[in-house]
Amino acid sequence: MDPSGNKRNLFHRLLGKNPRTSVLNILIGILGLIVGYLLFAFLQRSFFHPPVETARLGESEGEIIQIDVLNGCGDAGMAAKSAAFLRARGYDVVEMRNYKTFDLEHSLVIDRVGNLDNAQRVAYALGVVKENVIQQMNHDYYVDVSVVIGSDYRLLKPFHQ
Repeated sequence: MDPSGNKRNLFHRLLGKNPRTSVLNILIGILGLIVGYLLFAFLQRSFFHPPVETARLGESEGEIIQIDVLNGCGDAGMAAKSAAFLRARGYDVVEMRNYKTFDLEHSLVIDRVGNLDNAQRVAYALGVVKENVIQQMNHDYYVDVSVVIGSDYRLLKPFHQ
């Protein structure tokens, strides 16, 4: 056989006897991959990483939760990275600064206005455990929630990405 005959036989073996059927099979395969990817993305977003709610609950319901982020671990840039993470999710980060000490072991989320649900929403968004959500109401603060980044920051969501 001549070389072109070998190529033609190889082509027919790869695509089958009817090229139209082969093209349809390829399209079905591509569509199957797209549907699989969309299903994966849906499950990931719905069950493993559901979106966070940034709106306040309670008296001023519907307004965005206002947050200040404090660095309590002493490592440079931890408050800024956490603030950027929260802003990207729709929270209103109004201030970043250092905490009074740099020896905080565990990150804290502090309710400042008496609405623990808002603090728990922020804690969920960051990956802070519920045991580290506390209330310290301070009417001199103009934020709903304070976040203090501790030495355990590597366990928080902003530092996993």
